[in-house]
Amino acid sequence: MARGYLSQAGEWVASLWQQQKIVIITDSHVGSLYADGVKASLEGAGFDVAVFTFPEGEASKTLATVETAYQFLAETGLTRSDGIVALGGGVVGDLAGFVASTYMRGIHFLQIATSLTAQVDSSVGGKTGVNTAYAKNMVGTFTQPDGVLIDPDCLATLGERELYEGMGEVIKCGLIADIELWEILQGLTGEVDNLLANAESLIYHACDVKRKVVVEDELDNGTRLYLNFGHTIGHAIEATAGYGTVMHGEGVAIGMIQITKVAEEKGLVAPGLTQAIRDMVVKFHLPTTVADWDVARLTKAMTMDKKARGALIKTVLVPKIGQAMINEVDMSAISDWLA
Repeated sequence: MARGYLSQAGEWVASLWQQQKIVIITDSHVGSLYADGVKASLEGAGFDVAVFTFPEGEASKTLATVETAYQFLAETGLTRSDGIVALGGGVVGDLAGFVASTYMRGIHFLQIATSLTAQVDSSVGGKTGVNTAYAKNMVGTFTQPDGVLIDPDCLATLGERELYEGMGEVIKCGLIADIELWEILQGLTGEVDNLLANAESLIYHACDVKRKVVVEDELDNGTRLYLNFGHTIGHAIEATAGYGTVMHGEGVAIGMIQITKVAEEKGLVAPGLTQAIRDMVVKFHLPTTVADWDVARLTKAMTMDKKARGALIKTVLVPKIGQAMINEVDMSAISDWLA
């Protein structure tokens, strides 16, 4: 991670890969900002480069887009000795990683993360995937990238909503495992300039939280589930609202508040924790609820969650700031947690 590092993308890739064909996978928004520069940098380092672009947004993270990408790779002549570079935010990284892990049974790939959500969360840990009509990220793989390039200067080109969306994941990291990060967040003003000025510290702390958890439990069977605090409800909100209507970090923020509110009512977490989370979420201009709160539809979406195991679903609670625990909930009681 370094400011201005994007301009050195070719040198970075050359330090990791031998000369080969590369397909940059990006979306229409990020591609218009950065694709030409990254392509020129890679070509300057001796790589043969093509660019595959798909329409921006969560609605494009589908198997239909994956199929189109496969066709592009085949027509470009990519072999198992070649690679993919994901250039963009969480949607791009998830989709490009899935394409790389399944094309010809798997080719290598790299992540160039341009959004705050990608830089603090989705580019790290090796999860790839696409959405279905039933659930978010329902189809996917565990495949580690060969490397991740993070340039905090890219955040300056994000819209305010997109920037604040990434704070949902940063807040989560502080809550589950990093009191120091939580204290840093308390000291920030919540305004864009202040956030951008402190971006390196936020990214470092969030990535370190995720690194430690992934090293301990790469395949999401134990403590890696802590990273899903707020996600079980958040993913259900994203799916029921229509992908892209509620952004990922927004859904996570709402999910953290909702599950903590019910847990606090049940005496499972520290008194006052819900209000502390709500205040932090509001500070960074994230929503605390959605207008169309349909318990029946959210319940159905939650039962399709990847954390479901038989008749139980594993949710995550934060007993107090800096700690996390897994709380198993019977499917029949899911609606209680959405009341």
